[in-house]
Amino acid sequence: MALAKHFIIVTIDGGAAAGKSSTARALSKRHHLLYVDTGSFYRSITLYLLKRGLHPDETDKIREALENPAVTTELRSREARMAIDGEVPGAELRNREVNEQVSHFASRQVVRDFLLDYQRGHAGFARENGFDGIVMEGRDIGSVIFPDADFRFFLDADPSARSQRRSDQGEEDSVEERDRLDTGRKSAPLICPEGAVRIDTTRMTLEEVIEKVSGIISNEGP
Repeated sequence: MALAKHFIIVTIDGGAAAGKSSTARALSKRHHLLYVDTGSFYRSITLYLLKRGLHPDETDKIREALENPAVTTELRSREARMAIDGEVPGAELRNREVNEQVSHFASRQVVRDFLLDYQRGHAGFARENGFDGIVMEGRDIGSVIFPDADFRFFLDADPSARSQRRSDQGEEDSVEERDRLDTGRKSAPLICPEGAVRIDTTRMTLEEVIEKVSGIISNEGP
């Protein structure tokens, strides 16, 4: 169900385990869009900084550390993956330490500034690789990265439901604590962008969410 002849930008924001990744991956497949998980970018940077023994409060040391790595993008199927110094991190991106620290590092302006242009550059990357558009998910995509996107969505769910989803996935992730940090940070807080379509996924199946979002894109697309 590709939307050819018009390049579209789709943004999906929301808290942890709200269904962003699964929905975005399905949209990527249905509509021939480049899939971009910006959370993995922040996890990659968090892992990179943790391996260097840095703490989120060490702003100057973080800035210095981020002067060195060569950050590029590799295309894996329909997904954009961040490579740091030619290496794409794997399962370690979701280890306990990264889960606990990613929101702390992501709240630092120096980290967000480092990733801003990199994230926006994926629209050009998608065009260069023949996609009909891009679907990017995260926490400030529709509010900061692509505020003029063709389609903007915000997925939400009860914290208890999201915590259970993480547990079912075999991950240890403090959903409510990450919500508190992400919504309370001064720089690009997690919000539902004005004009975005808000969807409560608490009592919806994944397929229902995908059908709802895909239907909006198909019915309102060119």
